Amino acid sequence: MKNIALLAALGVASVSAVHAQDAGGFRLGVKVGGTYSNISGDNVSQITGAGYSTDLGDYKLGYNAGVGVSIPLSSDGFFSFAPELLYNRKGYEIQSKQTGSLGTENGKTVESREIEQQRVLHYLDVPLLARINAGGLFFELGPQVSYLFGSKNKQQTTTKYTDGTKVKSDNDSGFRDYTGISRDEAYKSDLAQFDISGVAGVGYMTDGGISLGLRYARGFNSLIDTKDQDNEPKAFNNAFTLQLGYLIPTK
Repeated sequence: MKNIALLAALGVASVSAVHAQDAGGFRLGVKVGGTYSNISGDNVSQITGAGYSTDLGDYKLGYNAGVGVSIPLSSDGFFSFAPELLYNRKGYEIQSKQTGSLGTENGKTVESREIEQQRVLHYLDVPLLARINAGGLFFELGPQVSYLFGSKNKQQTTTKYTDGTKVKSDNDSGFRDYTGISRDEAYKSDLAQFDISGVAGVGYMTDGGISLGLRYARGFNSLIDTKDQDNEPKAFNNAFTLQLGYLIPTK
């Protein structure tokens, strides 16, 4: 929420600091970029299990792509409405390392094992953003509605040997949900199907419609499906997105 408040304040300050730019009327185009996400809250361990870190450096890298429009709300294009439809690959990951006396495999002494676990969450995001276009810069703020249409558990183990060789193996096995029941790797019914987030962003767009923008989205609905629980556990989506876009001018 502090990030959203800061970006909103920057947007307001830009009104008096920068002259308005004609954003070129109605625009339609495409966007693609990277997503850096995790989940946070008091009860994230109900989804992730032990060993999960919510530090910024431990976020999961994904990607996003979709379409967007810019609809002017003022004659000079200074204010606009910018809805989008995006596929966004979010989720979280856990990394751990085992060292010490790990025995031998295939006649080789094991030096260490590095285990990377991921849960990939496939979302359709619909941000509905108010935008200020000022001197090429833009500032955006608004809600986002998201639909979770898929989930996938992935695990990769890298075994390193004392002779310098290493072997990677994939094990996309199931997991135990927050009720303790074992599920397959594509199960998603332990997660809420819809999310509503607050989004704030800043970026730059050329007169020709090429843009680069950075956003932060914070979920307000708990990711844990609470329909069978008396108390609402707290686990929320967090995502930074860096997007390259091209919005075609229509005049």
